[in-house]
Amino acid sequence: MKKNLKDLQVSLGAIFDEHSSYPLSFGQDQKALSVLETRSIVCDRSHWGLIELTGEDRLHFLHNQTTNNLQSLKKGQGMDTVFVNSIGRTLDLATAYVKEESLWVLVSPNRRTFLMEWMDRYLFPMDKVTLKDISDSYRIFTLIGQTSSEIIKQLGAESLTQQLEGNHALISWQEIPIVVIVGSGLKKTGYTLIVSSENAPKLWTILMELDTIPAGEYLWESLRIHQGRPSPDHELTEDYNPLEVGLWYAISFNKGCYIGQETIARLNTYQGVKQKLWGLQLSEPVLANTVIKVGEVKVGILTSCSGHFGLGYIRTKAGGEGLTVQVGKATGKVVSVPFLSHEYYQSAQ
Repeated sequence: MKKNLKDLQVSLGAIFDEHSSYPLSFGQDQKALSVLETRSIVCDRSHWGLIELTGEDRLHFLHNQTTNNLQSLKKGQGMDTVFVNSIGRTLDLATAYVKEESLWVLVSPNRRTFLMEWMDRYLFPMDKVTLKDISDSYRIFTLIGQTSSEIIKQLGAESLTQQLEGNHALISWQEIPIVVIVGSGLKKTGYTLIVSSENAPKLWTILMELDTIPAGEYLWESLRIHQGRPSPDHELTEDYNPLEVGLWYAISFNKGCYIGQETIARLNTYQGVKQKLWGLQLSEPVLANTVIKVGEVKVGILTSCSGHFGLGYIRTKAGGEGLTVQVGKATGKVVSVPFLSHEYYQSAQ
């Protein structure tokens, strides 16, 4: 009898809770972190959302809904882009991939239903676009670590190891169709593999045989906080705009109109970012939503924390990198994080 994916993961020590269909941990998170410079880990991100757009207007439609210049993409390419509301506040950081006859959008786990409804709201009868949530039909595994390129070569996708982040290709390995994508979703070397739910157990077994270490949501959450990748309901909320978050790289200031464009353009033109998202080295762990202070003055809020490291918004006037703050009972030092930047874009004159 063939094992399903969950049974395979349980046999490797996976821990689930009653509410999750994805592994929280494999009981070896510290070991997995320690081998990133010599081996690779595999994170199961199958609970993330995957939305498919078809129809000849698909790329133009998504281009008009989000912040980046998606119409510059060609088949086999992809890029990060931000969904924002009409006043430029963040809804989600997503990644769009241009395929042969469709457009795939990888979205955060708790945003798939919301974004399906959000996009459907902006579909007009004349738009030649069809939306479909295909999340349950696929499984998503992300390779992260020093040996990830070698593993991809062994799977027959060597050409991708020299390509830009977001580029992708459909390969067949041991009769398994796999979409291999350059990028780990973090600023760490890696690749993301999307495979049908039916073939997921076989691919998982292959990856385990290639000397990888399995990892769950707890480890991914730690990595994303240390890297500075913002997450919905934490850093990505309608209280903040993508410039405050530090997602400048995912915004095009030359693409023309899109939802929220006027607000974002105005903030850039007049350098109106009043708060910024930073990393925080902490003297002790602190709960999210704890106030950040300089002396007795509130200057921000902690949004996420993993161990002695957190992410938080700090008022621009209070300072930035190098600033010493108080976060609850902890002392914190403001530091930059790999995923974010806070440089203003100067449009060509």
